[in-house]
Amino acid sequence: MDYNNLPVKRLNEPGGQDKPQVFRTLRNIDLNLLTIFEAVYVHKGIVNAAKILNLTPSAISQSIQKLRAIFPDPLFIRKGQGVTPTAYATHLHEYISQGLESILGALDLTGSYDKQRTITIGTSPSVGAMVLPMIYQAVKREAPQLLLRNIPVNDTETQLAQFQTDLIVDTNTFGARALAHSVLFADGLLLVCRKNHPALSQPATPETLREYEYALLMSEGQSLNPLRQRISELFPERQISFSSYNMFTIAALIGSSDLISIMPTRLYTLLRQCWPLEQIPFAPLNAETVEIALHYNKLSLRDPVLENVINIILKAF
Repeated sequence: MDYNNLPVKRLNEPGGQDKPQVFRTLRNIDLNLLTIFEAVYVHKGIVNAAKILNLTPSAISQSIQKLRAIFPDPLFIRKGQGVTPTAYATHLHEYISQGLESILGALDLTGSYDKQRTITIGTSPSVGAMVLPMIYQAVKREAPQLLLRNIPVNDTETQLAQFQTDLIVDTNTFGARALAHSVLFADGLLLVCRKNHPALSQPATPETLREYEYALLMSEGQSLNPLRQRISELFPERQISFSSYNMFTIAALIGSSDLISIMPTRLYTLLRQCWPLEQIPFAPLNAETVEIALHYNKLSLRDPVLENVINIILKAF
């Protein structure tokens, strides 16, 4: 292993000024050589590294010579039947090993590499409050290495079609052929007001309920249109004096005013712990349901990690 004839050219050799230094540096390195470097370092010898990589010892030796031509150090010194790394090689190993692990994690196509990955789930604030606690517990139990990130929903079809988010949980359904969905659960609807509201002291009829003003949750999507139509028929001439995209804002307002609103049963159970809310029994509305569904791009099923997350979520519900 002759390491005395080292070429003059080094990584920090000045080059053209038209490219950033990092790209000029990487251009001088065959990244396969770093894999060979790690094999020789970990297995403490050229012969052992050759067996692991299914290469000849001669090929390994030639690769080490190429690395010596790049780095200002012999890297490995012969010792007995193997080699021992220099201090500089040990320094390189600390960074190269971390870099290769990061690359392996990013390029994990089988889902078998046990490294962190972030799964992005889009929801509205209210839907997120209903489903994310259960999703988080299920994912952390089955795939603890994964990280979850919740983002707002602004355009479901675009977000999923362009892979801006991995999954979306929403009350809407969409017609795009590239998208798939699975219903997680169907939730009942309730008419909600504050405690001691005047409406609680009289029978709830379309006529008596018409006397009060309403807060409306704004939700876009074609799937809610039939439901909206039925609700409009249940509450003809309903006066909307406040609307919001956020049911938490509506709940806070209901708890301190005479406004009435409609909300899913699970959300009412959650929000009544924060604000003084009461249900107004109204059977025609209580018979209605809204579906909460998991949406994803069909191509996502080609990703084993994401497919596993989808199955975990469906199983949890």
